[in-house]
Amino acid sequence: MTAGHATPERVRKGDARRDRGNRSGFSTGANAAAAAVAATLGLVHGEVPEAVECELPNQMRVRFAITDGRVGRDAGGERAHAVSVKDAGDDPDATHGAHLTADVRRIAGGGGEVILNGGPGVGVVTKPGLGLEIGGPAINPVPRRNISANVRAAGAPILAAGDSLEVTISVPGGEEMAKKTLNARLGILGGISILGTTGIVRPYSTAAFRASVVQAVDVAASQGQSSVVFTTGGRTEKCAMREFPQLDEACFVQMGDFVKAAFTTAVKQGMRHIIVGAMVGKLTKIAQGLSVTHAWREEIDRALIAGAAAEVGAPPELVAEIRAAETARFAAERLAELGLAVAFHRALAERALRSLRERYPGPHRLTVLACNFEGVPIVTVDEDRP
Repeated sequence: MTAGHATPERVRKGDARRDRGNRSGFSTGANAAAAAVAATLGLVHGEVPEAVECELPNQMRVRFAITDGRVGRDAGGERAHAVSVKDAGDDPDATHGAHLTADVRRIAGGGGEVILNGGPGVGVVTKPGLGLEIGGPAINPVPRRNISANVRAAGAPILAAGDSLEVTISVPGGEEMAKKTLNARLGILGGISILGTTGIVRPYSTAAFRASVVQAVDVAASQGQSSVVFTTGGRTEKCAMREFPQLDEACFVQMGDFVKAAFTTAVKQGMRHIIVGAMVGKLTKIAQGLSVTHAWREEIDRALIAGAAAEVGAPPELVAEIRAAETARFAAERLAELGLAVAFHRALAERALRSLRERYPGPHRLTVLACNFEGVPIVTVDEDRP
């Protein structure tokens, strides 16, 4: 696949024709498996190949280039080293270009086992709720199985002889990369996670982000938290943290555009208080009842915004302008000039509350926090429940 090209005419923000690029890439798990296979083949044949074929978790077979291959021996026995460089395609990924590195050691008389370890740059799990052993490497279950299966196939002659293979995955610079992720919030410290349920990273992939939202709620629940605060990004999260300082950091989850994934997980985990922090655009999308609030999915409901503006006393000519405007921000800025910011955001928040209650029923209490574009609280609306 090759990157797309923008059309010469003006394209609106929400227009599906807007160029995003469409070249897929590979997950950290897929590259880790490729490096592990190459190092294992180095032990089998005495030389690390320059390319290997791996089976991905989705059962596709893919060829990966390998660098820095070498075989040697030290006091610990025979060892091999290999690197597979991650190409994330057109997906904006903190781990693009990462050197997924495998060091494989042959353990004489080990009983034909494949042992998987994490090295420098791979995070260490420090909190429950991830489905991984505390104190162990942040190598998720699917890539863990996939790496082991590929190594078992490549190292069959060694394993059949009764020796074991110890695989250590490391990522130079992984600790710095992890600072651009939510790993620390999830209790994964010191590096990145080795991820990938299919092995493929789709351009502007939603699957990975959606999975991280679910995981974050699970972690909060496993720590005994009964409240969760969903925000749409960094500014709204800072706004919510200022507004709800009594809550533990684990309660704050950046759901991005994934309203349905966030709420269904929170309801499933029995969260008693669900708080949403959003700015005017996402607040409107939530009030519309959208499961995913991304601009590509559905345009903003101008009639809904205009109705809220009229309700709080905006003059008819301004309501007409708002109905014709392309963004919710236009309404927020114009109404702020009239001193109607709090009333307008309250009206939107009440609409969002009603929509969320209807779509995600349960015994939980709902609160909506409206923030301005600088991440400052405007108004908090709590559900009026008996």
